[in-house]
Amino acid sequence: MSLLEIDNLSIGYSGIEAVRSVSLRVEAGEIATVIGPNGAGKTTLLGAIMGILPSTGSIRLNGESLTGTDIEHRVERGMSLVAESRELFTTMTVAENLRLGGFRLRAQGQAALQRGMDENYALFPRLAERRTQLAGTLSGGERQMLAMARALMARPRLLMLDEPSLGLAPLIVRDIFRTVAALRASGVAILLVEQNARAALAISDHAVVLEMGRITLAGKSADLAANPRIVEMYLGAGR
Repeated sequence: MSLLEIDNLSIGYSGIEAVRSVSLRVEAGEIATVIGPNGAGKTTLLGAIMGILPSTGSIRLNGESLTGTDIEHRVERGMSLVAESRELFTTMTVAENLRLGGFRLRAQGQAALQRGMDENYALFPRLAERRTQLAGTLSGGERQMLAMARALMARPRLLMLDEPSLGLAPLIVRDIFRTVAALRASGVAILLVEQNARAALAISDHAVVLEMGRITLAGKSADLAANPRIVEMYLGAGR
């Protein structure tokens, strides 16, 4: 049994079917990535898995059906989503954002909450240096780190990342992807949606290509990275 099992998922809104009959699996402790052109339905897919958008088909997490459940239930069951917009509380400090993300840890006491924060400061040393700084004053890369750290404070089984490299300088992108790859060892499963196909395929175990709302290719990331069609469309010079 896979950690995340999606079968025949279709998503439509405003009279348009944006995603059609998508099926995929994500195993515990692996990174799966969804690549594809703009407008393919990648962000829509994550929204439906998180319960933000209505869908038909089946979504199961650790064997439990999530059909008809709300966002709060999915978070409680172990899902976290870092949206493309990052959605930080900009007038709060780095530490305050992390505390808000640690609502599940607060129930275990202050010591558990502090351990969670310390773990994330170790994972993202820049956040430790800026713990008293307002989130709204951080750089783009630091905001992405904080959004990821806040999501990890919820102790997710499945972390979904929507375009984590968007708008970031190449050196920061490398740092972000190094951290994503390191999370694999902690047992967190990651579903990564990413325009930077080369970087996404380099760190992931499995991948699917979403085009026009449908999965057109799926397999091991190394195999897709060597596929001539993928090389031509997504990995060519300058990409």
